[in-house]
Amino acid sequence: MNRILSIFLLWCLFGCEQKQVTILKVESPNGKNAFVLYPEDGDGISFQIMREGKKVIQPSEIDLLSKDLDFSGKYKVTAVEEHAQKSSWNTRFGERSLIPDVYNELTVMLESPEAKLKMIIRAYDEGLAFAYEIPEQRGLKFLRLDDELISYQFDQDYEVWSTPERKPGLLTAQGEYQKIPISQLKNGAERPLLIEYGQDLKIALAEAKLVDYARLSYNANPGSSLAILSSLDGRLEKTEQDTITGALKSGRSSINKVKKELPFQSPWRVIMMGESYGELLENNYLIQNLNDPNELEDDSWITPGKVLRETTLTTQGALQAIDFVAAHNMQYVHFDAGWYGNEMDDNSDATTLTLDPNRSKGPFDLEKITAYANERGVKVMLYVNRRALEKQLDDLLPLFKEWGIAGIKYGFVRVGDQDATAWLHDAIKKTAQYELIVDVHDEYRPTGFSRTYPNLLTQEGIAGDETSVSNEHTLITMFTRMLAGAADNTVCYYNSRVEQMGSHASQLAKTVCLFSPLQFLYWYDKAPASPEKLDGLWGDTKTIGNEPELEFFDNVPTTWDETRVLVGEIGKIGVIARRKGNDWFVGGINGPEARTVTFDLDFLLSDTSYTAKVYTDDESVDTRTHVRIEEVRWTQEDNFTTELGANEGFALHIEKDNTDI
Repeated sequence: MNRILSIFLLWCLFGCEQKQVTILKVESPNGKNAFVLYPEDGDGISFQIMREGKKVIQPSEIDLLSKDLDFSGKYKVTAVEEHAQKSSWNTRFGERSLIPDVYNELTVMLESPEAKLKMIIRAYDEGLAFAYEIPEQRGLKFLRLDDELISYQFDQDYEVWSTPERKPGLLTAQGEYQKIPISQLKNGAERPLLIEYGQDLKIALAEAKLVDYARLSYNANPGSSLAILSSLDGRLEKTEQDTITGALKSGRSSINKVKKELPFQSPWRVIMMGESYGELLENNYLIQNLNDPNELEDDSWITPGKVLRETTLTTQGALQAIDFVAAHNMQYVHFDAGWYGNEMDDNSDATTLTLDPNRSKGPFDLEKITAYANERGVKVMLYVNRRALEKQLDDLLPLFKEWGIAGIKYGFVRVGDQDATAWLHDAIKKTAQYELIVDVHDEYRPTGFSRTYPNLLTQEGIAGDETSVSNEHTLITMFTRMLAGAADNTVCYYNSRVEQMGSHASQLAKTVCLFSPLQFLYWYDKAPASPEKLDGLWGDTKTIGNEPELEFFDNVPTTWDETRVLVGEIGKIGVIARRKGNDWFVGGINGPEARTVTFDLDFLLSDTSYTAKVYTDDESVDTRTHVRIEEVRWTQEDNFTTELGANEGFALHIEKDNTDI
C-alpha cells in the first residue's frame, strides 16, 4: 500500500440514504504515525491522529472564523497532490550537526459553496504537522481572520503540563508548569503542550514557522471536557507593560486577529509523538524542519559561544570582564540594561551613552571597551529594551555596526498578536543585514525561525536561573519548553540562589542539559578586580573564583554534533549526553528525591579508550562550591553509576584517547 496516501470510500448502508464519503490518510515513512482527513464529512473539516493503527486523537475539528469568507460549509475534494521527501541539512548552530528531514506530504484542495481552502499535511517519523492555505478567491485582496479554533478530541481526561493562566499582568512563557487534567487546562497554555498519553507514548502539541501571524495557544474546550481547544491571540487594546516583569497589562481584541494578503499559508500545527520524554526531546528538530532553509548566503560571521554579563557598567569592570572572557574560552561580554538610561522610559535613547544613575556612576567608555575587546578576540553585546528598539531600530543597526557591536539582546519584546510577531521577525532579518546576532527576551518562544535566520541564536521564554527555579522545575522545563528549541537559562554559579535551586554540580550540568548556542554563565557574578556592585539590583554579587571545576565551563561547547537523552523522567531526573567532535559532555540533574543513576556508555566508539573527568557534589571538598573531580578511564563496554542526593547533579567530560585499544 502507498503510505503517502490511502483513499477510502465509505458507504452509509443502515437506515440512511446511500452516500460516498472520502477519507484521506497519509502515513509517516516508518508507518507508525498517520493523519486522517475527513474533508467531506458534514460541515467544516475533520481529522484524527493515529499511532500504530490506534486512534490517539479522536475525530476532531478545524474551524476558521472570518467575516470575509464562510469556511463552515460542506467541502468537496477538487484535487490531491502527493510528495515524499528524504533529505537532510547541516547546521553549525544546533543540538546535532546533521538533521534528517524525511516525510510524506499530502496537499488537498477543498471547495465549498462559499470558500476555497487548501490543506497541507506532513507525516514524519517524529510526528505530524498540518497547515492551511487560503487561496485568492471572490475578488478579495486581503482576508481578515477572527479566529482559528482547532479542537483536539481525546478519549480520556489525560494529564497535561500547563503554563499559568494567560491574563493581563501575568507571565506565561516564563511561568511555572502545573500537571493537570485536560478538563482543567488553564486558559492560554503555552506551546509546546505536553500530554501524558500513556507509559509508552508522549504527545506534544506545538507550533512551527510563526513569522507573520497571531500566536497559537491552548485552552480547555467548553464544548467537550475531553478536548483541547487551540485559538489565536488578538491584538492588544493598548501597549502597557509592568515596569519590573514586562508583563503586558491590557486585554486583547477578539476580532481581526489575522489580516493578510491572499494567498497565504498558516503556521504549522504540530503533533510531536515519541515513546518517551527523551525521544520527544531528541527529535525536537521537527520544529525547525517545518521552517524555510537558511536565507543567509554567508553565515560564517555568526559565532555561538559563552557570555559573561558585565553588571558594573564601568570601563574598569568591562576591561576586567574582557580579560576574564579571553582567558576562559568564552566569546562575548554583554552589557545589560542601564547603559543608555532608564530602559522602561518611553523616551529612552539607545543611540546615546547615557548611564542610568541607579545602575552605574560610570565612567563607561564604550569606544575604549570595544577596541580592547577586539584586541583580545572578544565580542561585545548590548541590551536594548523594545521601547527603544521599536522606534530606533533602523538607526541603531548601522550605529552599532560602527561602534563594533556584535549582537543585541532584545528586551521585554511584545509577543502574541500578528503585529508584534511580524515586527520581531522582521527586526531579526534586519540585524542579519548588519551581521549582528540576536538573543530575544522575555516572553518570546521559538517556533524554528533560527533555521531560516541563524543569527537568532537563542531566546528566553523560560523561567531560568534568574528566577531561582528549583531543579524540579528545570527538569520539567527540559521536557516541555525545550521541545521548542534553544533557551537562554542564565546559569548562575556563586550566587546564594544556587543553594535554593540545587547544587553547583547541577549548575555545571545545565550547560549541557539546557541547549542554547549562547550560554550566559556566572549571571550574578563579576570578574576578579572588577569594582564592587553594592546597589542591590543584582542580588548578592560574588567574585568569580578559581575553583578547579570551572574548567568544565571553560571546555563545554554550546553547539553540538550529536545529542542523546540517556535518562529522562519529567520533574525527577534528566541525563543528556552531547558530542562535539570526539569529545562527549554529559549533564545530569536530579530532582527532590535521592537516587542511584546508572547508564551504559554505548554511545562511545567501540575499540576505543577514553579519559573522563567526573564532577560531583561533595560537601567534604574544601572549596566554596564543594565539587569533587575524579579522573577515570572508560571504554564502550563500561557503565557509569553515581549516587545523587536530592537536588544534586553531575557533569562528565569524556575525551577520546590518542591511541585506540
